[in-house]
Amino acid sequence: MTNNTSRVGIIGVGQIGKGHVHTYMGMPHVEIVAIADINEAEARRVAAQNGIANVYTDFRELLARDDIEAVDLCLHNNFHMPVTLAALEAGKHVFCEKPMAGAYIDAERMLTTARESGRMLSIQNREYFINETKAAKFLIDAGYLGKLYHARSTGHRRRGRPFVDGYGSPFFVQKGIASGGALYDMGVYHISTVLYLLDNPDVLRISGKTYQETAMNPARRARSGYNVEELGLGFVRMADNITLDIIEAWAIHMNAFEGSFVVGRAGGVRLNPFGYFHSAGDLELDSTANLKIFDFRLHSVHEQGDIYDGAQQHWIAAVQGRVELLPTAEIALNCMLISEGIYLSNQLGREVTAEEVREASVSTAVAV
Repeated sequence: MTNNTSRVGIIGVGQIGKGHVHTYMGMPHVEIVAIADINEAEARRVAAQNGIANVYTDFRELLARDDIEAVDLCLHNNFHMPVTLAALEAGKHVFCEKPMAGAYIDAERMLTTARESGRMLSIQNREYFINETKAAKFLIDAGYLGKLYHARSTGHRRRGRPFVDGYGSPFFVQKGIASGGALYDMGVYHISTVLYLLDNPDVLRISGKTYQETAMNPARRARSGYNVEELGLGFVRMADNITLDIIEAWAIHMNAFEGSFVVGRAGGVRLNPFGYFHSAGDLELDSTANLKIFDFRLHSVHEQGDIYDGAQQHWIAAVQGRVELLPTAEIALNCMLISEGIYLSNQLGREVTAEEVREASVSTAVAV
């Protein structure tokens, strides 16, 4: 922990932004100085509820404050790039909701600007900080899996499409705002987590297919303007002879998939349900783990404190200089390359190279 207090501003207090506010309110070394949202009434309600003194409808007024060192962006995907750039250029560190942007070219510009400005950019992924991922990372870093060569990224909802299946707003299912569906909403969590465990290898070639086949409520379909995928599939060839296959479903007539996994020459690890698999001579061993005790020892024996307790906790610890920031932006950029590669492969009906994806990427940023 620390005695320093980080003063932050939050841009966007919709469904996700409210969750971020709640997390910061539970962190004693963080002060929310101001919030900004175009919905002034809702912004003032959230501010009053949480004792936040300053409210703006123009995020630029928040960025102009010299008493805010870092900002948290909770906006729809195609707003991420322009607001992130404005924040970085205003001298703020930036924590941005996933996915990194609506297009690879926009995400690349975000990372380039962060490096040029000397400010930190972190992309939210809560999955890095759950016990299953931390345990898998420990096993991999300690060499228990040996040379890694293949991974699988999975995500499943039976019928969990935003708005049309009963929750969230129509903006989540419109390309003009969100750019993508299941891959951008859920897939970024699972793909990025696997890339993190693989040490974020360079992407070489991508093959993929997307679908929108499952029936939905006709009235909700008409009101939503639904034009994104509910199922995304991919196969990725990466550097060092590593491969990755992907299945991400917002809606599918199938029960839950087993969780993502990583395999190496000496062993394999699955995230959900957690398991470690290896062979001792002729004996094949399938191991479970006491993840609660593992987490207890990380805190009590290794005295990690809060620096890996969650995405926001880690980012604030990095801003305060208590931990080196995980390469969340670099991983998120690679994830954008894969996702956009799946869309391009689906469009062209063939495998595509990473360079083809980069050359074909077109900005989807919405002017602000």
